[in-house]
Amino acid sequence: MKVNIEKHNPYWVNLFAKESNNIKRIFGDELHSIHHIGSTSIPHISAKPIIDIMPIVNNIDNVDKYNHDFEKFDYDVHGEYGIVNRRYFTKLDKETNKKLYHVHVYDCKDDKNINRHLAFRDFLIEFPEVAKEYEDLKMMLINKYCGDKEQYVNGKNEFVKMTEKLAINWYLQNKKGYRL
Repeated sequence: MKVNIEKHNPYWVNLFAKESNNIKRIFGDELHSIHHIGSTSIPHISAKPIIDIMPIVNNIDNVDKYNHDFEKFDYDVHGEYGIVNRRYFTKLDKETNKKLYHVHVYDCKDDKNINRHLAFRDFLIEFPEVAKEYEDLKMMLINKYCGDKEQYVNGKNEFVKMTEKLAINWYLQNKKGYRL
């Protein structure tokens, strides 16, 4: 599978808002909060044109009962998909068959995963030079590996892990971390 990177599109925030409303309708009172994460949430950097959404729910054990509702909104249900106590959903564009949305659902008590995502996003927004370094790395990997997804993901891994550690420390010191 080939990875496609596009210049930052200000419309991505609108796609997040629209789809967030659908997710709010699905979860109702189970939803605690919802966040735009991933590279499309970071202004001015290129990204895969897939909107990452992180709903935070009151109880992760209740999420599976909403699977049918997600399917009604054209989502594919993936369960935990390799991360314990997460629920993962994807949505494809019906015309192009390309992924539009990745939805990563976490329990509101899962500070570790919530902080990891929010810290990385906020750190790259706060430090545009780090965001630019990340963008440059992604572009280099796309060119070097001709868009090969596995090579692309593996190539970013070290940068992401290192930046994530810095970001979490910064986030916890400055934002006090995610709290109810």
